[in-house]
Order: sequence, then C-alpha cells, then structure tokens
Amino acid sequence: MLSAELLAKIKKIQYKAGHLVTEALAGGYTSAFKGHGMEFDEVREYTPGDDVRAIDWNVTARMEQPFIKVYREERELSVMLLIDASSSQDFGSGDRTKREVCAEFAAIMAFLATRNNDRIGVIVFSDEVELFIPPKKGRGHVWRVIQEIMTHKAQGKKTDISAALSFMASVLNRRSLCFLISDFRDHGYQSTLASVRSRHDLVCVDVSDPREYSWPKLGVFNFVDAESGRQVVVDTSDQNFSNSYQGFVKKKADHLTKFFRRHKIDSIALSSGTDVVHAIETFFRRRGNRRRA
Repeated sequence: MLSAELLAKIKKIQYKAGHLVTEALAGGYTSAFKGHGMEFDEVREYTPGDDVRAIDWNVTARMEQPFIKVYREERELSVMLLIDASSSQDFGSGDRTKREVCAEFAAIMAFLATRNNDRIGVIVFSDEVELFIPPKKGRGHVWRVIQEIMTHKAQGKKTDISAALSFMASVLNRRSLCFLISDFRDHGYQSTLASVRSRHDLVCVDVSDPREYSWPKLGVFNFVDAESGRQVVVDTSDQNFSNSYQGFVKKKADHLTKFFRRHKIDSIALSSGTDVVHAIETFFRRRGNRRRA
C-alpha cells in the first residue's frame, strides 16, 4: 500500500506533467525526434522538380503519363528511459531531490510519447538493473511508469551505467530513442556509451543540484558519500577548500561535456534548482533547428 504522502507526490507529478504537455511542447517533441525509416504513402502525378528516381514505372505505363511514389516518415518510436536510482539521487538542497527531478522529466517524456502514439519503456538501475518495463502505449501505462519510478526502492547504492546500457542493448531489437537520466557519478562507462550511441538515438540527461557546485561557508562539516559511504571532514569556510572543490567539479563537468561533443551525443542539463520544462524546450528547439538545417 502507498502512503498518503507518496500517493500525493505521484498524483502531483502526474498532474503537473500532463498539464505541462502543451501543444507547443508536443510540437517540439515531434520536430526534434523523427521516426526510423520511411513507409509508402501514395502515388501521385509527376511534377517538374520531382526526383525521377521515385517514378513508379508500372503506374506510369498504365496511365501513359508519369507518376511517382510518395513516402512518409514512419513516425512511431520506441522510447526508453534509463533512470539512475543510486543513493546520490536522494540529494537535494532545496524543495526537490534529484530523484524527484528525474521523475518529473520521465513523466513529461512519457506523456509526450503517449501523445505522439509512441511506446514508452523504463529501465531503473543502480549498480545493477533493478526494474525493466517493456515499451508499451497508453495513458494507463504512463501512470504505471510514474508510479514505479516514484515507489521503487533501490537495492544498490552505487552506479553502473555500463550494466544498464548493456542490458538495454540486449532487449531492444530495433533502433530506439533512449534517455539516460543520471548524475554520471560513475567511471569506465564511456566506451559502452559510445557503442550504444552508434545503434540508438541516445540523449544523456545530466541531473545535478546547485549545492554540488558550490557550498556556503558554514564552518566544519562531516560529509558522507551516499554511494561509497566514505566520510570526510572539511572546513567549508576555508578558501583553499572552496577553490579546490569548485575546480574539481568544473573539471568533471567539462570532461563530460567534451565527451558528449566528441561522440556527437545530445545532452540535457537538469538541476533541482531550475525549471525542467525550460530545459526540455531549449533542447527541443536546438535539436529541431539542427534537423531543419
């Protein structure tokens, strides 16, 4: 049984996500993501400027005037959400944790997929794959996706992105649109990520919290790494510590960005302190413009 508090959170995210899927956002989704392959639509009369390679010679011979075959994009997609459920996702310095940001993003994408008659599936992982929901259509399926994401109790604390990607590659038989939603607190996954990118339309969603980039000067604190359990005592008022820490996180962020660019992997930056919808709209617009270029 779900607690009243958790049920209220699930309903809130479902209502908010459904409410935010406006015509503009739905149009941005359609513009940003195309189907895989073309299917025959109709035959029409040839007009000057048409590609002569598209001429249907059988119809042309019968009608004694040129006709061409017209194809349309196969719009239907399979969308897979790979969601990091490791312990670091429970961190949040404001009114939302990173886990709740992941759930909100996933809910919005699930509603957008359903609105476009696409299938939506989920893989929840920590240091192993903990939950797999095969791609399926329907608003009832969206409710299940949101509920499973919000109620899942992770068994592992650490992160294994390679394991999640390898599992996904083994269960998807056709090219799919895949969102990897994580804070990327892992190592050694880059070659697997690049390999999956060559077979699927992969988008990496980097989820963070403002306090992971800058700590206020509040004196001595005992910090515990949520995934490894390692503890360290630091003086947050120490300027040397502040400079060293900010340099470390900037180097990590720059390295990840350069990797995405080098392998032509699309990415979205989400933060528990900013608007998820704005980040999605910006990404849709950027990708849509690239498609039209």
